[in-house]
Amino acid sequence: MKKGMNKEMIIKNGQIFIEQRGTFEALDIRIESEKIVQIGKNLQGGEVLDAKGCFITPGLIEAHSHIGMYEEGIQWEGDDICENEPVTPEMRAIDAFYPGDSAFLESLTGGVTTMCTGFGSGGVVAGTAVIVENNGALVADDMVLVADAGMKCALGENPRDFGRKGKQPNTRASVAFLLRQCLQDAVDYKAEKEAAARKGDHFKKNLGMEAMMDVIEGRMPIKAHCHRSDDICTVIRICKEFGVNATLDHCTDGHLIADHIKKSGYPAIVGPTFGSKSKYELRNKSFDTAAVLVKAGVKVAITTDHNVTPQESLNWLAAMYLRNGLSEADAIRCITCNPADILGIADRKGRLQTGLDGDVVIWDRHPLDIQAKPGLVYVRGKEGYRDVSVAPMIVKP
Repeated sequence: MKKGMNKEMIIKNGQIFIEQRGTFEALDIRIESEKIVQIGKNLQGGEVLDAKGCFITPGLIEAHSHIGMYEEGIQWEGDDICENEPVTPEMRAIDAFYPGDSAFLESLTGGVTTMCTGFGSGGVVAGTAVIVENNGALVADDMVLVADAGMKCALGENPRDFGRKGKQPNTRASVAFLLRQCLQDAVDYKAEKEAAARKGDHFKKNLGMEAMMDVIEGRMPIKAHCHRSDDICTVIRICKEFGVNATLDHCTDGHLIADHIKKSGYPAIVGPTFGSKSKYELRNKSFDTAAVLVKAGVKVAITTDHNVTPQESLNWLAAMYLRNGLSEADAIRCITCNPADILGIADRKGRLQTGLDGDVVIWDRHPLDIQAKPGLVYVRGKEGYRDVSVAPMIVKP
């Protein structure tokens, strides 16, 4: 990514996605000091980019990834997504995250500028996820937007694999018990900590329980891996018992119980849908899921689950959901503003709106056309990627 940053830049003559109306409109965008400062017609001044014939969206946002945690072109050396114990809330993805993963540059070729990445689904409670900005930094801390963005938990087949190693959990009931027990331990830990503070007694901190306190006090959601309908219902049941927030990640059977999910109030991060039904709990996998959930009133984001499918394919997946009933506007929302809302970063990312970061993708054609290519990608007003074969012309004033 280039070191220089435009003091003032105007992108003119492009078709801009306006989220509130769900339409592309001929408007100009002014970016100054990393932020979008003006959107309107016939803006003047500064460096001008002529985006004639192009479509413009916010930088795309991936709500569930393992980028930087399960690296491209490497095997066990770059695999940091699963521990060998079923309950490890003390783990933090930021401590295993590698900015040098080649997938970050490849992601920019698909217009993906922000990702929530973290641990896999091998354990019941795996540790905290991290939200990062795809800004080309070589230091993890310089990419971080939210260091502890969600507590990764998993239900269903994957955590039950411990049973084959002679460990708990072996059944779905055991998975549910371990999640419930971890939450109850956090409730008890909080009470003991508060009692010690009132008495002025020394209290020995437990890092895992400190992280779980953020969950039970509402500062951090459960990020729940759940495919099958019963697992989705179980995580909703447990989270409601403890009054905690959650996101329903994968939500493969979501279209079968859409009304129940809507009633829960929890958002769904749907996917990855492209690829084979590699295990039993994926047997109902369908590109219908997102449309059914959106029509039921559920807030939906689409995920590649990188590296299950490549991070740069996010807009292609949205196009495949479009083919199966999702509207054009909602398909784009599911990879821009909806994940921003779900991840709690809508005050900075996800929309072309004054006051938000200058994360902008200039496409050579409609972004849901699978042949679409970003000509230019900006992250906070800074050029992150340029395809010289399609990039708009820069015209000096």
